[in-house]
Formats: sequence, structure tokens, C-alpha cells
Amino acid sequence: MTTESPEPQPQPPVLWEQSGHIGTIRLNRPESLNAINEAMLIALEEQLHRIASDTRGIRVVILEGEGRAFCAGADLKERSMLTDPLQIRQRIIRSKAVFAALERLPQPTIAKINGLAFGGGLELALCCDFRYAISSARLGLTEVSLGIIPGAGGTQRLPRLIGPAKAKELILTARRITAEQAHRLGLLTDVAENEEQLKSQCAATAEELLANAPLAVYQAKRAIDQGLDLDLPSGLSLETSAYEALIPTRDRLEALEAFRAKRPPQFTGE
Repeated sequence: MTTESPEPQPQPPVLWEQSGHIGTIRLNRPESLNAINEAMLIALEEQLHRIASDTRGIRVVILEGEGRAFCAGADLKERSMLTDPLQIRQRIIRSKAVFAALERLPQPTIAKINGLAFGGGLELALCCDFRYAISSARLGLTEVSLGIIPGAGGTQRLPRLIGPAKAKELILTARRITAEQAHRLGLLTDVAENEEQLKSQCAATAEELLANAPLAVYQAKRAIDQGLDLDLPSGLSLETSAYEALIPTRDRLEALEAFRAKRPPQFTGE
């Protein structure tokens, strides 16, 4: 008598791990270089919603890719099946909304670019606060070579990060650049020589962030991000409101008490 072995269950397109207050989102379609399909968008959106609602438990978020790529961009096989212009428009709107949800997380975010990051993959990394890449990584907004343009924020976020002239050079040529070139442009926070160093860099930054009062970190991030689109007087007013929001917090009082007692503060996010 023979029995049929059960069929392997499909792997989820997005994996989640949490260690202490550090959460890691892992894009999990290594067979397609973590290309973004509808299932991944849905899973990513759900995970981002859970993260945003748990600011006390999750204080730092790392985004990485499974296998040898960070993210190759949109899944072109799936995209080729979308022939209705309305469907295509809806997908673009959905992608923008999910990417914006990553950008709007109150927690600081770290993109751990362990391999290539093209198109939507680089646009996803641009939504993070810090970007570290392995030296062998290749990056680019390559959409014009496919007859389209970056549609998930690349034409807006990249110029704000590295300036319009350099952004045009990369986007209009569909140029693929090395991690070192990206670092010189200011696109990356730092470059690691190997996987172990990349892991250490991201972990070290995460620990530095965790050492500080989480509510203060969130308010500082909010003031910077929202202030970029304001004139200086309005930005200064925003900064004041962010500061004032921290005055009644327990963590502010704990920091003062710890200073007086000459001991490390124990922040709780309250």
C-alpha cells in the first residue's frame, strides 16, 4: 500500500520576525527575485497595519529580501496579464498606498539591501528612513527601459533625496548603479562588504535607535518628514507641536530622573 505525500504548502510572500522591539519584514519570493505581485502587496499592507498599531511593542522595523535579491520590482509576468487600463491604474494606486504606509510608519525603518533593487524594489527602499546595501548590490529605477516610468513614488522621492539633476540622470537613462555609486550620491546610508557586515550595520543602527525614548524618536521623524514640504515658519511651528507632545510623557520624566541618578534611562514608550 502506498500513500501520497501531501503537496507542499505555498510559502507566504511576506515573512515577519520579531526580536525584542525590533521587527523584520522579509519579502519572500526568492524564485522571482522577490518581485512584487498582488499577493505580496496585500500581505505587506496587512503587516504594515499591524506594525503601525503596535508602537510600544515594535520600535524599529527592518525590511529585507529572501535569497539573493532585495526586490527586482514589479512582477512583470503578472503585470503582463493586466490589459485593462482601469486594472493597471488600480494596481498603481494600490502600490502607492502600500508604499506610503511604509513611509508613514511612526517607527524608524531600515532597508537592508542584500542584493539587486530595481524599479519598485528601489522605490520600496526609498520609503525607508535608512538604507544599507551590500557592496555587490545593484540599484536603479529602470522603468523607462520598459516603456513606463517609476509609478510608486520614485520620480518624487528620489529627487528629494539626491537632487533633481542626479535623479533625472538615473531615471531617464534607466541606469543601474553600484552600491558605492549609490552611496556617493547620498542614496544609501552606508555600504557593507559582505552579508555579515550588512547584518551588523543594520543591527547596530537598530540598537542605537532603541536606546532612545521611542515617542521622541517618532515625533522627531514626524517633524522631519512633514516639515520637508513646508516653508520654514510652518516647519518650526510643526517642530514646536512635536516637542510639546512629549512634555507630559513618562519617558521625558524618566530621562530627567535617570540623569539625576546617573543611570541609564528605562524608556517604556509612555
